[in-house]
Amino acid sequence: MSNYSRSIKDINYRFDKFINIDNQDLLNLSSNDYLGLSTKKDLVDEFLATGKNYFFSSASARLLSGTEKIYKDLEILIAQIFNKEKALLYNTGYQCNLGVISALNGKGDVVFSDKLNHASIIDGMRLSDGNFFRYRHLDYDNLEELLKKHRGSFKNAIIVSESVFSMDGDCADIKRLVELKEKYDCLLMIDEAHAFMAVDDDFGGGLSKGYDVDIITATFGKALASFGAFVVSSEEVVIKLINKSRSFIFSTAIPPINVAWTYWLLADKADLIMKQKSKLFKNICDVHSYMSKAGIKTSSLTQIIPIVLHETERTELVSERLQGLGYFVLPIRPPTVPEGGARIRVSLTAETTLEDIIPLLDNVADELQLAK
Repeated sequence: MSNYSRSIKDINYRFDKFINIDNQDLLNLSSNDYLGLSTKKDLVDEFLATGKNYFFSSASARLLSGTEKIYKDLEILIAQIFNKEKALLYNTGYQCNLGVISALNGKGDVVFSDKLNHASIIDGMRLSDGNFFRYRHLDYDNLEELLKKHRGSFKNAIIVSESVFSMDGDCADIKRLVELKEKYDCLLMIDEAHAFMAVDDDFGGGLSKGYDVDIITATFGKALASFGAFVVSSEEVVIKLINKSRSFIFSTAIPPINVAWTYWLLADKADLIMKQKSKLFKNICDVHSYMSKAGIKTSSLTQIIPIVLHETERTELVSERLQGLGYFVLPIRPPTVPEGGARIRVSLTAETTLEDIIPLLDNVADELQLAK
């Protein structure tokens, strides 16, 4: 079996910021539950006590009979949050990016994509009828070189980037991307999956807020502790997606109960979301400050903190040692990251304080010192 073979962990249960595996309680540092909402049973009880009576299955794609008023209510709310004309719900972030790019990048069109964009973006380009080019990560001079060389050969063009990158925790320069999309007559698409309701400055809007970004995608399954995803854009783009996006057209819709839960969180629990975002921001600042003093270098400015150890075997051993100390951190290995880029990926939440992970950081600092 390949050294890259993976297995699925058997989780007994999750509670607060912990996860129980093999009867051991571990601090969960591998979750995307950035606001720490997904294990708040009192929040679920409060939602259920509202008496909202929704089914647990839509039983159909939305273009058949799989939609109710709550879907449209959520789409209207999301469009308002992002100050866009229309929103469209998808089942997952993967299906959303896949469906948007494959539908919009038609024959004679082209996509220019950051090389470290998520697999869903890569697969969307591959499944499309159009062409695509990948520019070096966050290298906007390289992007402009590709635009100069190739843009004139195609009808329509889209520049695509994540805002917060899922494996590196670094951020795109949205202002620079807007400048390039205007200069070379492109649409700009930003995936806000790891910023939405987590590290954006206000109530939603992602890091794109205030910039002329044409298409924005994000998920409810990370900071918002729900299920599903969405795209926001112009009415023209959304109508095209409704009619051409195969992952939307041919998928049974999100269960109504999940749509109602998401709407309730956004409409009724905004104060809680902002409170948790403030706690997350403090934790990010505290941890990054401690890492800097400890000599732990990282490309990240956000809640996603990669500690690159390079060698896969070494990374696996460090992960096992940290799990023995009570931390659930997984080794991120090729092909998820490039060869030589194996890392420990620490994912902070609103409930994960600096005090929780000082032993982990000290252990990693010692490991990095030994490697010198």
